[in-house]
Amino acid sequence: MGERVMRTVRDLRRSNRSLLLRRLYFDGPLSRQDLIDTTTLSAASVSNVIGDLINDGLVAEVGSVGSDGGRPRILLQVDGSRWHAIGVDVGETRVLVELFTLDLAVLARAEYPLPGGCGDVTAVVERIDAGLRGVLKESGIDQASVAGVGVGVPGVVERGGENSGRDGVVVHGQTIGWDAVPLERLLREAGSVRADMPLFIDNGANTLGQAEMWFGAGAGARDAVIALIGSGVGACVVTDGSPYRGTGRSAGEWGHTTVQVGGRACRCGARGCLEAYVGAEAVIERYREAAADATSEGARPQPESEESALAAILAADERGDEAARAVLEETAVYLGVGVANLINLFNPERIALGGWAGLLLGARLLPRVREIAGEYALRHAFATVDLSLCQLGPDAVARGAATLPVAGFLSAASVQGPDVGAIGAPRLNIR
Repeated sequence: MGERVMRTVRDLRRSNRSLLLRRLYFDGPLSRQDLIDTTTLSAASVSNVIGDLINDGLVAEVGSVGSDGGRPRILLQVDGSRWHAIGVDVGETRVLVELFTLDLAVLARAEYPLPGGCGDVTAVVERIDAGLRGVLKESGIDQASVAGVGVGVPGVVERGGENSGRDGVVVHGQTIGWDAVPLERLLREAGSVRADMPLFIDNGANTLGQAEMWFGAGAGARDAVIALIGSGVGACVVTDGSPYRGTGRSAGEWGHTTVQVGGRACRCGARGCLEAYVGAEAVIERYREAAADATSEGARPQPESEESALAAILAADERGDEAARAVLEETAVYLGVGVANLINLFNPERIALGGWAGLLLGARLLPRVREIAGEYALRHAFATVDLSLCQLGPDAVARGAATLPVAGFLSAASVQGPDVGAIGAPRLNIR
């Protein structure tokens, strides 16, 4: 009985620490009185917990504000500069590793191209390992201050399933040739992720979604869709502030919804997928086909990287290239239809288009996409949705990956961070 009571008291104290840390992280700086007024905790509980958090180096006093006829109130905030998180974006053409302060200011970054794509798992792991070592060396920080490593990947993440076992998290990436890749085990065996460091792995669209829900286009929304358009296409669907993942955690594969029966072949093996029309790889291929058919200036060899090739298509459109114009118009139409499908299925209050290709294309095509979506979506649902671009830039997947250990850190309310086995993203909108 005594052990049960002790555990209950310990859990309650940890819950209170987490509650105050989260409130200060998202809404700080705040005074002790602000915390009393906006939580269910008593003045004594707030005072005791804040004292502990200050002693643990998690919260700092950062100034004061006047009060009505009383003593100035001391302002508090999470000491974001003292603790750190690492975010990794495994893209289809590169690996990006960034080291952040706890409040997600970038301290160091390392980027490595993947000339043969991300299908080579060994090459991906080697680059992640090199990037982790590189950002730690460049910054000179102590690893003990790192709350954990988050990794965003282009695939379905399975944890605790039949394929996991001793391998921990495994990744299925049908379009890139990953079949139950034991990524967690491979990263730990590489050596840069030490055994006691929390490791979080999630789909890249979900990490982008978390970043945008915390600090970007989705902030304050409860029902939203954050879309990632790069080489491939995916989406993070947020319902009542939480990600919708589905039975096998593969929900959000928006790129593999059908927009044309019997249409273009998709990398997944099906035909007519949205990704086969609006993914960067597909847009580039369609332009090359159209330019070759038209024997236009665009038939000349294109730049090597997908980023430069897509930018060249947009530039060709500016010059009046008819092939580029036709392909971009078709892309806008299919993207608008895809957005209409999201509106009709989920009735979100916001949809934000992101990813490096989504931002490039969206800057030019968003008005036309909005127009097409209005033609295909139900009128009432369309009238209530805000369609915009993501706000955190093309590297937001890495930033979102870093929010995974930050969220675990805030939930655990401990200098040691969450348990190593607690891999995965908590609620997206945790304010």
